[in-house]
Amino acid sequence: MSAVRADDYYPRYTYEDYCHWEDRWELIDGIAYAMSPAPMIRHQKITNKIGWQLGELLEVCGACQVLQPVDWKIKEDTVVQPDNLVICHEPTSEQYLTRAPEVIFEVLSPSTARKDLGIKFDLYEQEGVAWYFIIDPDEETAKVYRLHEGRYIKAGDFHDETFAFTIKKCDGELTFDFGKIWS
Repeated sequence: MSAVRADDYYPRYTYEDYCHWEDRWELIDGIAYAMSPAPMIRHQKITNKIGWQLGELLEVCGACQVLQPVDWKIKEDTVVQPDNLVICHEPTSEQYLTRAPEVIFEVLSPSTARKDLGIKFDLYEQEGVAWYFIIDPDEETAKVYRLHEGRYIKAGDFHDETFAFTIKKCDGELTFDFGKIWS
């Protein structure tokens, strides 16, 4: 007799199912994750400040663009919506991304922190996202990870410091100021 795993009993979903759902959801390996309720005001303010700053930094880069939550369809049973992301390719679909972003920022909230720190960390690493920024609004800290030889290496913890990083398709360093996102 084969061993029975608990997840054998959970329903599995596909992108087609996902397209019919109301509210905001993510789908990872066929398992649905609710993203409701809507992010708190502080969370939204931080994501807006991140997006604004990334937009300013990338004004001179003609190859990359900044996006806020958009579907990234990794495979038929995996669709995620990072809070802020930078892509350096032209999307092949208006509905969703099919290639990995270069940079992802996730702003932790009580309902998503465990997923952002665990399963999405592993997923982004596996999919080749070059930079993963995890923002903790309660602690006012950011953890930055850089992909190196297929694994995330911690680049540092930040509060009000700046951090310089590069994106392959952009010339020069981009210097992100974490002090600008908390107030």
